Amino acid sequence: MSNPEQLDDSEGTPVSVKIRERLKAARHRFHSNDNIADFIEPGELEKLLDEVTVKMQGVLDAMVIDTENDHNTGDTARRVAKMYLKEVFNGRYVKGPSVTEFPNAEHLNELMIVGPITVRSACSHHFCPVIGKIWIGVMPNEHTNVIGLSKYARLAEWIMGRPQIQEEAVVQLADLIQEKTQPDGLAIVMEASHYCMAWRGVKDMDSKMINSVMRGVFLKDPNLRREFLSLIPRKS
Repeated sequence: MSNPEQLDDSEGTPVSVKIRERLKAARHRFHSNDNIADFIEPGELEKLLDEVTVKMQGVLDAMVIDTENDHNTGDTARRVAKMYLKEVFNGRYVKGPSVTEFPNAEHLNELMIVGPITVRSACSHHFCPVIGKIWIGVMPNEHTNVIGLSKYARLAEWIMGRPQIQEEAVVQLADLIQEKTQPDGLAIVMEASHYCMAWRGVKDMDSKMINSVMRGVFLKDPNLRREFLSLIPRKS
């Protein structure tokens, strides 16, 4: 493991600054729910982990937590930095999962539903957990690419592994699946608990948010839309 005190490279520039400069030069957006993996060079994620560790230690110091003598928080800065970069926000820093696409050889054209897929994300307002389930409906055509059922879960995990709001996350996932499969219709429903409401603020433990995205024939055909929604198991 590299030394957390070594924030700068041989040129004295923090790695976060280098990545940011590449993004700006390419005019590439880097909002909290954007993936920036193409702008991170080999070995830089570990350097970024070191940098975030030091900054996180500064946050703990500013909160007047004695991490030198408190045995519970002695390595908290590193643990939190690792959690953000390599776990809960990993969808920002790594390339998307490899998805093998197969031709629709049997010309399948019946409604297919995948779910519920358990997803975990975080609210970009407070970095509080967002935990819920997703149902995906696909209406294929003879030109649709077929992907394995587990791939839907992997794509969802990659999209959800970023700080964001639920409405935008579902749209991003729909865009990605649409690009990969090219179906006649795509429908996604997400139901989630937001801990920015349960853990803070109004402290409402029972409130959930449900939203949906309908594309293609799901948007145009109310009967198909009703069929999809009726086949989703009753949500609690």
